[in-house]
Amino acid sequence: MAKKSMIARETKREALVKKYAAKRLELKTIINDQEKPMDERFRATLALAKLPRNSSAVRLHNRCQLTGRPHAYYRKLKISRIALRDLGSAGQIPGMVKSSW
Repeated sequence: MAKKSMIARETKREALVKKYAAKRLELKTIINDQEKPMDERFRATLALAKLPRNSSAVRLHNRCQLTGRPHAYYRKLKISRIALRDLGSAGQIPGMVKSSW
């Protein structure tokens, strides 16, 4: 089980990314538009820099939804390899059989 503080930090980041997604997209379109005047694009760059750093989607890290483990994460299932193995052993995942010999 991951530290509760790390799970909470990641949840907080997810909320910030959702909250500022539209604003960031709007500013980035202004910045990347070569037709706009340079001073307007520069002001948009400064406004983007003033937004919270954790509102950037790049700062998100995938974590297992059951344990919070950050490593060995299966994107399709949204769980870690260890949680997948435990669920497979318990027969919780249809069609999955853990081999043992």
